[in-house]
Amino acid sequence: MVVYLSSETEAKPQLDELTPRQIVEELDKYVIGQEAAKRAVAIALRNRIRRQRLAPEIAEEVLPKNILMIGPTGVGKTEIARRLARLSNSPMIKVEASKYTEVGYVGRDVESMIRDLVEIAVEMIRAEKIEEVQEKAEHNVEERLLDLLLPMPRRRRRTSPSEDVEYEEEESDLWMREETDELDQLQRTREKLRQQLREGKLDNRIVEVEVREKIFPSFEIITSQGIEQMDVNIQDLVPGLFGSARKKRRKMRVDEAREYLLQEEEQRLVDMDQVARLALERVEQSGIVFLDEIDKIAGRESGHGPDVSREGVQRDLLPLIEGTTVTTRYGMVRTDHILFIAAGAFHVSKPSDMIPELQGRFPIRVELEPLTVDDFKRILTEPKNSLIKQYKALLETEGVTLEFTEDAIDAIAEFAFAVNEQTENIGARRLHTIMEKVLEDIAFEAPDIEPKVQTIDAAYVRRKLVDIVKDQDLSRYIL
Repeated sequence: MVVYLSSETEAKPQLDELTPRQIVEELDKYVIGQEAAKRAVAIALRNRIRRQRLAPEIAEEVLPKNILMIGPTGVGKTEIARRLARLSNSPMIKVEASKYTEVGYVGRDVESMIRDLVEIAVEMIRAEKIEEVQEKAEHNVEERLLDLLLPMPRRRRRTSPSEDVEYEEEESDLWMREETDELDQLQRTREKLRQQLREGKLDNRIVEVEVREKIFPSFEIITSQGIEQMDVNIQDLVPGLFGSARKKRRKMRVDEAREYLLQEEEQRLVDMDQVARLALERVEQSGIVFLDEIDKIAGRESGHGPDVSREGVQRDLLPLIEGTTVTTRYGMVRTDHILFIAAGAFHVSKPSDMIPELQGRFPIRVELEPLTVDDFKRILTEPKNSLIKQYKALLETEGVTLEFTEDAIDAIAEFAFAVNEQTENIGARRLHTIMEKVLEDIAFEAPDIEPKVQTIDAAYVRRKLVDIVKDQDLSRYIL
């Protein structure tokens, strides 16, 4: 199930120090239950750490053991993979298997997922490099803003030399003293401005900044692999043909200029060639592809109809998962050591409906269990940012305090389980629907409601839901 978390920063443990048991404990903070799936991904992640400690000739032969997760929607398949990627600081992409088509059909081919993964890795490495140069970039921006606010005066020219050498020396000394005094005064003024700039007192002042004009927008290129967003700039293809990029001066406030100049400095200080090289290496060594809805391409073909390319997509996936070389705008990427995690509900089809070659490329199979009433109770209360805590925080902005009794939480969990049993089982996502229906009136009347402390008990929950749950036809549309 999906648990949304705040952006508060915490000290993350080093990946090399985490044992499989500790990895499972980290996943327990966000995903309730599903111990078998957590153990499988923890072992896969730990094996990557073990592989990095091997000699290069042996490490090259150790391939990742791809995982196939089987279970209904809303039980935590996607969230486990997402948290695993964040824990390992690995580039990860989540894709829907059903949106790809066989080569020759209109649509995206399977290799495009690797190109997208490389783009994610480039942004990840770039963000890390920007963080490294952040302090230097901010210092450079501060100096440039001070130059705009207080331009340095041009040095005065000395008068023509006199024939009287003694007089010339006196004139030179006087000129040097005047210039030194002027520079000292200018430096003191500059430091005062620096202090005001740091305190934000100059944010509304207008300065004139030199900006670059983008002349040629990026466009799409049709390649042999399909239509890909390549972001090609004509000036990159034919450098020097159109001259340098035009510059113009634009007036803006100091706070806007700081933001623009900071981006410019970060771009100047970060070596994009190094970023691309490191991104390719990280994708090859620790990339993760989460292939969702794999069951939608698992049916055997009848030879006609709109799904005629499903088995073709499976065949195209074979070399990608086994190990091949994919061409990207940053260079060649080998997929031998990329970890593939596939997931599907398999309500209609079965894993055995996939072609045998693809089945063999997912040697580890994990079945995720449907959520029980106890699981729903834990999901509502245990995670740091559980649904109940989220709704409490939302209504506190209106001055309304929500209080949930224990029997109310039990009732919500029981209703969610009952509706999943009677209609389609959508797992923990059912809790969102139930909670919205229970709190609908309070959320609508929140600005004017009295009293400001609202207690939600089992009787209130039943009053809101019992008629809808009893009427199965109605619950199919509302819950």
